[in-house]
This record gives sequence, structure tokens and C-alpha cells, in this order.
Amino acid sequence: MQAFCDLWTARGRAVTDTPWQEYPRPTLRRDSYLNLNGLWDFAAAAEPPASFGRTIRVPFPPESLLSGIHEVFPEETPLWYRRSFRLPEGFVRGRVLLHFGAVDQIVEVWVNGAAVGRHTGGYFPFTLDITDCLQDENTLLVRVEDHLSNNVLPYGKQKHERGGIWYTPVSGIWQTVWLESVPEAHIRAVRIDAAPERVRFAVEGASDGLLHIRTPENERIELPFADGRAELCLAEPRLWSPEDPWLYDVTVETADDRVETYFAIRTLDIRTVNGLPRLCLNGNPYFFHGVLDQGYWSDGLLTPASPACFADDIRAMKALGFNTLRKHLKVEPELFYYACDRLGMVVFQDMVNNGDYDIHRDLELPNSGLLRLDDRALHPEPDIRAEFLRAMELTVRTRGQHPCICCWTVFNEGWGQFDSQAQYERLRALDPTRPIDTTSGWFFCGQSDVESVHIYAMPVRVQPGDKPIVLSEFGGYAYKAPDHSFNPYATYSYSLYPTQEAFRRALEDLYRKEVLPARDNGLCAAIYTQLSDVEDEVNGLLTYDRALCKADEARMREIAELLQF
Repeated sequence: MQAFCDLWTARGRAVTDTPWQEYPRPTLRRDSYLNLNGLWDFAAAAEPPASFGRTIRVPFPPESLLSGIHEVFPEETPLWYRRSFRLPEGFVRGRVLLHFGAVDQIVEVWVNGAAVGRHTGGYFPFTLDITDCLQDENTLLVRVEDHLSNNVLPYGKQKHERGGIWYTPVSGIWQTVWLESVPEAHIRAVRIDAAPERVRFAVEGASDGLLHIRTPENERIELPFADGRAELCLAEPRLWSPEDPWLYDVTVETADDRVETYFAIRTLDIRTVNGLPRLCLNGNPYFFHGVLDQGYWSDGLLTPASPACFADDIRAMKALGFNTLRKHLKVEPELFYYACDRLGMVVFQDMVNNGDYDIHRDLELPNSGLLRLDDRALHPEPDIRAEFLRAMELTVRTRGQHPCICCWTVFNEGWGQFDSQAQYERLRALDPTRPIDTTSGWFFCGQSDVESVHIYAMPVRVQPGDKPIVLSEFGGYAYKAPDHSFNPYATYSYSLYPTQEAFRRALEDLYRKEVLPARDNGLCAAIYTQLSDVEDEVNGLLTYDRALCKADEARMREIAELLQF
């Protein structure tokens, strides 16, 4: 890693030894909260170390600058984390839960020498009940292994041999670690199915209680629930959109527990408008003008210096006129989706790929014109298929509550693709409400709600069909900004421009001369590659350190206005 430039974001330079103190679960907020982020003992060793010798800043992965370690360890090297904690007086109300936002990939946890649990998978939260192990003074020990090369667990674009479209791998703890005290009988989840005609509530873990809902007029509605269920009809619901991201705040109270959550009301459907199928938001054709967001950071890799970085990126894209992010081959912490909900940014959410990637099978062959190959036999390994399906279900269950998510992407460009028709049906059963892009880019098999195409290094041309057309990747124009590039020795791009002004002219011409005419020919969404530079890739609208916006804000906003119906 020393051959590359150490690029710090502004927020990264200001990070403290107690980072990420924000409450990590905005869809189920409770007063009892003890954050465990900060400085932990750290070691890479086959056995539990007698002496750790190093300190790591959690929740930053050890490969990152912000962790203080900044080292890539050999694959499957056990990583050990240790820290001590005391519970504040009066904290314990019944049970004490230990939460991990995400740890990559295989985790074992001990409290005061007692094994309390194990978890597999690098992108999703897990919870352990540690009540029976607690003492006045407590020691938490965590062991992590990363099995990246076996391709079984979802991994996104990480690779131990980084370069080109593959990025520095991430291992260990990379999201918030925290404690919560809950009553013996406590609310486990609040599921909200919000539609304009009615809002349905399902409270898991509690039978009877009260809901308190704040209206746009700042009035409070008190709604009892029984058997964990309640229903609300709003005479004039305020609909969520990027232009008006209204959230209804909700408090759920029982005899023993109290949590806060929220919901939004919006509709998504496909309608024929002037003879063309269109994606519609709240009953009206809406052009989803977006960028590919890979969620990498120059100093934190998968983890930005602060949750405020999410809002920074969203505001930067909105300043350019964009209303959509395609979250590419990554599942983010909940605070990312909350920022999108709150600030008004649509998310097209990918499932994270696993399986091997073969350039001939997954890129060259599908692009040769043989696009109707049967994919039922691809990636037949049962463990790979099972882990992908488990991750898809977890993605919908843990992130599907967020109204900002307006489309699911199952497979990207053949990466890990198998039996697309069956996976469309599985996802549709998990979520009947959102459009599904089954095979983004190519290798079209089975059913999809949209026609999804990727176009690089050739003109954007589309032909009307029986489905809304989504240009789910395009552009990739590059400008390598001096002093803001990670790799001085290599550049990955589709079209490289020598100056910022040349880049701007090309970018604006691309939209005015190609995307705008395509909209009138059935195009409903366009996802430009990409939000920021990532390592060798310098095709971002922002530099990797987020220090420079390469595009012209005023001119891009003019284009955005022209794109809307």
C-alpha cells in the first residue's frame, strides 16, 4: 500500500479516537445506548495473543488509513480485537444486547472469557445477548477471518490482488459496535407498510400498546394497536419524493418499552404515457437521473470518516441535479439510507455478488450478441447459491424499510448470475412493491420489470419496447486531477480527458446529445459512472478524497431540469 498516495478526506483529517457516535439504527431507536467504537487492542495472530501490541480505531477496517493500522493481511489471517467496558449505573433494564453493524466475514465473540456467539457474512448486522456473562468490569474479545478467495460469501468488488475495477480488500469490524439494554419483553421490530390509502403497522415482540404519529401539520395522532397490528388512514397524505422528502415520525409505546421509528408514503409503478412505458413516482412519470455509488472512501475504504460523509455526498450530487444513487455491489450502514430518506435521494439497491467472475463467460460472451443463453446451469455450486439467496433476503429484510429504495438489482453484468427467473420470483415474493432489475447490463434471462442496459465507449441509443428502459451504467468519462489521485502509476477509464474543461464539455455533450434524445425514445433512468473516483478508476464526478468536484454545478442542473418529464 505504500506505493500509493495517502489521500485524506477533510472529515478524515478531523476524525477523533471516538468516531461514529451517532445512533446506528434509525428505524428502531431506543434511549438505552452505549457506543463501543473507539480504540481497541488489535493483533493478527493464529492464536489469542498474550499481548496485543497494537491499537485500532473501530469501526474502520484495518486496511484503511483511518484505522491506524493501514495494512492488508494475508487471507484467512485471524484478526483479534479486544476492549474493556463498564456499564453505566442504571443501564441494565432486563437484557443487554451486543450489536455489530457489520464484520467481514466470519466472526466469533467472547465476553469475559465466555463464548457468546458466531456470525458469518460481511454486510449485515447481528445481535448477541450477553446478559448472563456481564460483570462489573467486562472484556470483549472478537476473532475475525476473511475468506475472500473462495467466492462463497458476497464480496462486491474486493480483491486481494487489487487493480483496475478491483479494490483493496476490507476485513474485520467495519461498522458500529454498540450495547443496548432492553426489557425482558421488548419490541424487536416495527414493520410499516405505507400506501396513500392506508398505513399498516406490525409490531414484533409486543401485543398491545400505542402509536404516536406526527403529521405534516405537526399534529399528533394517537393510535392503539392490538395483537401487534394497527392501521391508519390519512385523508391527505404527504407523499415522499426527492423534491419533498417528508418523513412521518412514529413513537411506539408499550407497558415496558418505547422506541422511535418513521415511515414515508410514496408509490412506484409502471404506466404507459404517450405510448411509452414509464417508471412513475407518486403516479407521475419521473426521470431517475442518477450516478453509480460504490461507497468507497480514500481514507476509510468501506467506512467513511463520519456518517456526515453520506450527507456530504448526497448534497454534492443534488447540487449537480441528480436525484438517484445506484448503490453498487454493496450494502451500506442504515445511516446511509436514513440520510437518503431524510435529504431526498432515490436509491437503486444492488444485491452484493458472490461466485467467481470470468471475463469470457460474464462479459465477452454475453456482449458478443448471444444474449439469450440459458443461465439456469450457471454457478451451480449449492453453497454459493445458498449464500447469495440468504444475503438477498437479508438485504430486503434489513434495508427494505427505507422509502428511498425504489428499485432492486439482482445481478450485475453476469457476476454470479444463476437462474434469473427463479431469483426474480423470490425477490418479488419478498417485496411486491418495488421494480426489479433482474440482470443489469446484459445476459438477459427470465423476467425483469425493466430493460436494463450498460453502454460504454459507444453512443447512447435505445429503441422503444414493452418495458421502461434503464441505462443502468454509462459514461465513465475520466479526468485525473493532479494531487487527488490514489495511483500515480495506473489509470482505469473508458475515456480519459487531459483537462477539467475538456472533461466538462464531453460530459455535457453526452447528456445533451445522447441521453436527452434517448429519454424521448423510452429511456426512464440513467445512471452515470460514477459518483467518485475509486483507486485506479478516475471516472468520478468527485475525486476519491472528495476534495474536488470535476463537473460544473450550474450547467449540470440545467441538464437535470431538461431531463424531467
